[in-house]
Amino acid sequence: MATRTYRADMNNSKTDKDMRVPTVSRVAGDTLVELVYDPDKRTTALAVSRFGGLWNIEQEVKVAAAEILVPYSPKNNLIASGCVLLPSKPVDYGRKHELLADIRTFLHRYVDLSPLFEQLAAYYVLFTWIHDAFGELPYLRFLGDYGTGKTRALMAIGSLCYKPFFASGASTVSPIFHILDNFGGTLILDEADMPFSDAKAELVKILNNGTTKGMPVLRTIQNRHKEFSPYAFKVFGPKLMAAREPFQDRALESRFFTEETGTRPVREDIPVLLPPAMKEEALELRNRLLHFRFVEFFNIKTDSAALIEGVESRLNQIAQPLLSLVDDLALRGDIEAMLRAEYEDAQRERRDSAAGGVLAAALAVFSDSTNGNAPIRDIAERFNAEHCADYGGPVRNQWIGYMLRTRFSVKTHKSNGNYVVPASERQKLEAIGRRYGIASAK
Repeated sequence: MATRTYRADMNNSKTDKDMRVPTVSRVAGDTLVELVYDPDKRTTALAVSRFGGLWNIEQEVKVAAAEILVPYSPKNNLIASGCVLLPSKPVDYGRKHELLADIRTFLHRYVDLSPLFEQLAAYYVLFTWIHDAFGELPYLRFLGDYGTGKTRALMAIGSLCYKPFFASGASTVSPIFHILDNFGGTLILDEADMPFSDAKAELVKILNNGTTKGMPVLRTIQNRHKEFSPYAFKVFGPKLMAAREPFQDRALESRFFTEETGTRPVREDIPVLLPPAMKEEALELRNRLLHFRFVEFFNIKTDSAALIEGVESRLNQIAQPLLSLVDDLALRGDIEAMLRAEYEDAQRERRDSAAGGVLAAALAVFSDSTNGNAPIRDIAERFNAEHCADYGGPVRNQWIGYMLRTRFSVKTHKSNGNYVVPASERQKLEAIGRRYGIASAK
């Protein structure tokens, strides 16, 4: 990814012949370019891999007839302040299972995770370094009350991820858009609960669009001539989040692998404060992970066998890239079982909702229909027979019709003086019923 300049202090000088482009990362043919930062010398450079893992440290990389890639300035505030963490140089990563074991050891030392999620988190760290080899990706989330270790988990896992940058839910949205667009990498977002506000709605757009490559967020910006024009911000990339409550949007919920915090006592060996040595350990692992990217990026393929049976396609789209990295079949099975259980919980929640009750009643009426239509009044009777006590009395026919039209986009019309759901809508409701885990009676 070549970055676009938007500040004057980012080495954006030009000559008559060549355009010098400050760059964080770039995939150009079989060449990988990554920005590195030496925290001791306070210098930046470009690590360049052209031959399947062999690498050089360079200050200029010519990738096109008139384009020269150069590193961002080490004085860039995001780099100098440590807001964005970078490797300092590639270091031989050894073997994949050794790297994963060392990542897991690091995580185990500093954060208390359930055994399965600890392994999943180690693979997610690895995944972030080659995520752009895939077209879809999942997010990682920690859900629980304050003081239950969410922020610690973000700090420990995030410090190993690919170009992580740290923000909170209180951050303004504009810099998050710009950093994602220019730096890419992994967004680490703390206190990410989303009350209703314009700013939070913008963050939701980032989360909804960020799991699929080629789905930017369009916003209107002002250029240097003070002209307003649309701009496509790239938001694709891995994200780690901490929040107290799940999202109300079920589609957004489906994008997360979630660990609930505070469900058990914290291990006694977890340090209360993170030691200074953690930063050095994290840098050493980032250096090895950079080498892993250089060696494995072009070898990574989606494993078509990494599919979870019995779940909707959205979950497989999100999970398959990460599962493609998991060689341990037993671990893959455990992760699949966890995701299947979460999916079943989501289905149960749908079935138990008011919309689920209306849907079940409508399918039952269709199954008993003699003329193919489902009268709204019959659906209301079915619903009230099951749920009247839950709502303090019977619901009205008009409410049933409203739910069918707004929640399921079902058309209704009058037939012989009564509103009905026509037979043409039955197939649509049956398809929705399968997603809700509601079987249609034969």
